[in-house]
This record gives sequence, structure tokens and C-alpha cells, in this order.
Amino acid sequence: MHALRPLLRKSLFNLFAAMLACAAMLAPRTASAEALLLIEADSGKVLQAENATLPWYPASVTKIMTAYVTLKAVKDGRLTLDTLLTVSPTAASQSPSKMGFRPGTQVTVDNALKMMMVKSANDMAVVLAEGVSGSVDGFSAVMNDTARKLGMAQTSYVNPNGLPAEGQITSARDLGILARSFLRDLPEYEYYMHIPAIRFGKRVTGNFNKLIGRYPGADGFKTGFICASGYNLVASATRNGRRLIAVVLGANSGTARAVKAAQLLERGFAPDNLTWLRPSLGTVDNLVPVDATPPNLRDEMCGPNRKRPASDDDDALIAASGGATGSGSATGGAAQFTFFTAGLQPPLMKASELMASAAAPTEPVLVYTGPTRTGTALIAAVAADADQQAASKPRAKKPRVAKKPDAADKPADKPKDTKTAAAKPDAKPTDGKAAKPATPQPAATKSAGAKHAATKPDAVAKPAEKPSAGGDQAAKPAKPKAATTPAATKPPAAAKPANNS
Repeated sequence: MHALRPLLRKSLFNLFAAMLACAAMLAPRTASAEALLLIEADSGKVLQAENATLPWYPASVTKIMTAYVTLKAVKDGRLTLDTLLTVSPTAASQSPSKMGFRPGTQVTVDNALKMMMVKSANDMAVVLAEGVSGSVDGFSAVMNDTARKLGMAQTSYVNPNGLPAEGQITSARDLGILARSFLRDLPEYEYYMHIPAIRFGKRVTGNFNKLIGRYPGADGFKTGFICASGYNLVASATRNGRRLIAVVLGANSGTARAVKAAQLLERGFAPDNLTWLRPSLGTVDNLVPVDATPPNLRDEMCGPNRKRPASDDDDALIAASGGATGSGSATGGAAQFTFFTAGLQPPLMKASELMASAAAPTEPVLVYTGPTRTGTALIAAVAADADQQAASKPRAKKPRVAKKPDAADKPADKPKDTKTAAAKPDAKPTDGKAAKPATPQPAATKSAGAKHAATKPDAVAKPAEKPSAGGDQAAKPAKPKAATTPAATKPPAAAKPANNS
């Protein structure tokens, strides 16, 4: 009898645990402005789902489909990775994030894909769309046709980059289907999904997907953000030959979406001895779509209460409501199940553990404009892009430098005030005949000024707004030091505009 007591206690504990689990699953949940999904890449089996079939604004995760359609065209032989595409005015006019190339710039399909997937460059998405289908509208039609063929019943596309547009909608379910389809149909091009960083000229840009290089086994896919959607992420990771796909939509920061995805993946990879307590969710294709309006998170994400401007490349810390400590709020209803199974599963990854360390060191992938190059030609192309970047910087700083002559003019005004008797005859030569001895000098200075105007029109343009400064500047070649003191004090100040032109 005594020997049976431990078995009886264990049976009662298991029964009690099962009752608690069932109660937690049946308990009503509060509405959540986020969607979560975790699936197995090979089988499509759903491991966790919350709001997974609720329509959502995709933002830049749209670019997964853009890459899929483009690489399918490459695989089918309609173009190659070396095909040169031209940046059109439409592409150049896209909102950031973008590379910012001028219309007429050429870039290969390969480099455009790398820039689009790592930097989330909106202009490169349009370049690819126009290169594949001739126009954004034509490419969007191909995207929608592809979505239907893949079974993405809740998805419609209007543009290739995910910028806000009426009718651009998807769901976590459909994004899970798309990610699985990419891995199944284009395994030779997976490389584009997990490039850690790119280098263009001297500028290095890390992947906006913060799991790359930080989370063990992370190997894809793409981030996205617009005010209406919140922070979105489709992520994948592989351990011991098993690959999982996590989808997070509507997180409150770039860090939060990475942590939530990591926690989903951790639960999926962790050994689970209580699967028999959970009802089967079937496969991702069998999830039933919800007919609803996508939630609009604009006020929450971009409202006046946000401390800093929101963007896809967001390093903001997780807010208190975002599950910064790895609490159950990060994965919704699953938290109700873990309070009594904590001893059977490893602890969840915390935000501090995920983000405290820098990404694993890696050499950024070189990207450049122009045709495909290798060896010394590639080095020259990268150097040319770097030189172009360096040449463009002084142009942006010119307005700031132009303010210095104004500051330098102020000290010159003081001698003018202290010696007005000498300055007034130059300013008003018509007051009397006493000014005639000085008139030959102005005639000479005008000719000197004309020479400067012929050679450096930009330098003369600014002094022309201040006749007195222009006259003093022109007096310098004649060196009439004994004539008036203002002529000796103002030339240094007037010389600066000439140097800046």
C-alpha cells in the first residue's frame, strides 16, 4: 500500500495539471493588437497561433514576395542575376528607407536584391519590379497571381515594397505559407534571406532582422514597419536539421519583434513532454481566414506619446507592455500554459540576453553600382562609389560654411563705426569734391571685380548683396593700405566666400 502512494500522488498531479491546462485554454483572452505564428518549415505543422488569420498590413515583409517573383524569373531564365537594371524616376522617388540613387543609375539584379533584403531599400524593390515586369502595376499583378497559386487567400499587393497603399493586405498565416514556399521552391537562393550586412562604398548597413548573427541558428527572413502595421518580422532558424518559421506582426519596437520571434522559436525547439495536453492546430494551410478589417496601429506606433520617431531600423528598448523579461505577454495565450510547466521547459530568452551582445562578427557583403565585376575591377567599382559618397558630403555642408562670412563681417563693422569720417567719403562720393582723389581707385577696383566675376561668378554673387563688402574685396589687388582703414580690415572677411566657391 505504501508503495502505491507515490504513484497515486503522481497520477493526481498529472490530472490536476491537465485540468489547469484545459481551463487555461478555454479561458477567454483579451484582444491583442498583434499576431503570432510558429510553424515547422518542412511539414507546415502549426506549433502556435494567435490572431494568425487576422488581416494585417504587411509593410516591408512584402519584399519577400518581391524577391520570390524576381528569383523565379531568374530561375526560369527570363533574366539573370547579372542583368543590368536602370533606376527610373519612379524608383528614385520612393520614400526611405532607400539607397537614394539618381535616375539613370544602373545596378545588377544581384546587387538590387541584396540592397532590398538587407537595407529594405524601397527604391530597389521598384527597380526589380520594373526590370521583371516593366511597371509596378504589372509586377503587382504577378505578385497577386503568385499569391493565389501559393494559397495565400488573405493577401493582396499594390506595390513591391510595402509602403502604405489601400488594398495592401496579408496575414501571419499567408506569410508563413510564403516563407515555406520560398524555402521549398528556391532553396538555391536562400542566401539572400540571411545576409548579415552590406557595404556600399564606405557605408555599412546591418540587417534589420536582429536575429541574424545573434540568435543561434537564425537564417532568414525579413522585417517590416509602417505606422499602421507596427513592427513586423518573418524569421526562421534551424537546429539539428529542424527548421522553424516564426511570424510576429504588430510588435511595439524593432527589438520587441526580435525578442518575440526568438521566444517563439525557443518554445518550438525546446523538448516538450506535454504535447498531448495541447489540441492539434493542424497545418498552416488549413488555418481558417478571418473576415475582418486589419487593425490600424498608427496612433500607438506614431502618435504623440512615442518618445522617438518610429522606423524599421529601430533600436528602441521594449516597452513594459512588450514582454521585455520574456514573460508570457510575448506570446499571448501560451503564457497561461507555462506557469505550471516551468520546471519541464528551459527558461525563455530575455530581451537583455538577446540584445546585450553585438551580432557575430562578419565581413559585410560588397554591393555596388554598374555591371558585375570581380577582382581589381570590383575594388575599383567599390572605390568609385566611395569617392562619389565623399564628393557629395561637401555639397550638403556648403550652406553651413556660407554662414561663416556673415560672422566674419561683424568684427569688420566695428572699425567702420569708430572711423566714420574716413568711411563716409567712400560710401558717398557725391557729397563733395574732396572724394575725387579716391575716385581713380574705385575705377580700378571695378575692373578687378569684373575679372573676378568672369572667373568665379559664384564668389561674386554673395558680395553683390553687400556693395560695401564687394568694394572692399575688390580693393585688395590695388593694396591701397594708406588710403582708408576699412580697406585694410575687410579683405580677410571677403576672401572666405571666394575660397568656398
